Formats: sequence, C-alpha cells, structure tokens
Amino acid sequence: MKLPTPARLLLAIVASGALLGTGGAWAQADEARAKKIAGGSCFLCHGANGESTSEAFPRLAGQHAGYIARQLEAFKSGQRKSTAMADMVARLTPDEMLALGKYYEQMSLPREEAKDPQLAAMGRYIYHNGNKFSGVPACASCHGTAGEGTPTLPRLATQFSGYLHNQLKSFGKRERTTDNAVMHAVVDKMTELEMAAVAEYLSSK
Repeated sequence: MKLPTPARLLLAIVASGALLGTGGAWAQADEARAKKIAGGSCFLCHGANGESTSEAFPRLAGQHAGYIARQLEAFKSGQRKSTAMADMVARLTPDEMLALGKYYEQMSLPREEAKDPQLAAMGRYIYHNGNKFSGVPACASCHGTAGEGTPTLPRLATQFSGYLHNQLKSFGKRERTTDNAVMHAVVDKMTELEMAAVAEYLSSK
C-alpha cells in the first residue's frame, strides 16, 4: 500500500533519526574501544593523555587521526621498523587504528617555552623561510605556518624537540622510509644545527 506523502515524510524522518542514533552509538563504541586499547598499552610510552613519557616517544595529543592510523599500519606491515610497535599493533584492525587516531586527535597539550630561545629563533627562520644558500625549502610550505600539518602530513607543533631531531636524522640516514618522497631530499641539504634548530622551534609552537 502506498503511503500518503505526509506519512512517507514522517517515516523518513524517523528512519533517519534511528540511523543517526545508531551512528552515535557506533562512535561511542569506537571511542570506548580506543580508550581501552590506549589504557592497556599505549599509555606506557605515550602517556595517559598523549603527552608522552619520554622524548624517545612521540606526543600523540592533537595529531591527525588519519596520520596516526597510517603510521600504525606502517608498523604492522613492517614498512616502518620498530619491534616494540610491531608487537603492539599486530592484532589491531584498521578500524581500531583509526579509532585510536580519533581518540588522540581530540586531545591537546599546553604550549611550552623553548629551552634554548636562540636556537629556536634560528629554527623559526628556517622553518618559515628555508635556507636559500643551501636549497633547504621552508618547512611551513608543507607542514603549515603553525606546524599544524594536514590529514596526510603530521602535526609538528608541541612535539618533543628530541623526537623531531631524531626523526630528521632517521630520514637523512634512510632509516625511516615512510613519508620519505620529499623528506629525504630536504634533510640531505640540512646541517645538524639546522635540524636541531627547527626541532627546538617546533617544540615551543
């Protein structure tokens, strides 16, 4: 039997509401699952709120969800090397990886002052202007003027300077082979001082 137009409209509204409610329930379930995973293992290195417990481990608070999910997949596939991380992500599904990304993305960290203001000042110049004498491009052209990154590029602001410095060196040594198409070429032109300076600047953003 064909329902009158008002009845069909009411049915559509009710159905859409039910779907939205279901979506909300799934979102809550994903967040609960991510919180359980984070509280079970991730917090040991990355902190209860993504603040990290050491400069050896990246801060995850505020990082883009998609970027986190891709890095977890890279650890699982072996594209990115880390025995500890490979063990941690071995049983994670793609949905769980994205849920973890969303869980950490909503967190935030307070801005910190640079430990070495002079070094940070040098890093600020290189980050925004590059080095025309050696061909180092401005980091801001990809990672944003505030180091905020994009869904496909990492947020660098508020990250530990030591961690950033080590990642830059890893790109230079070809030890890190994810996100490497541009980074290898960039880091090849950077001095150790420039790497340290940019890292120090971003840690205080």
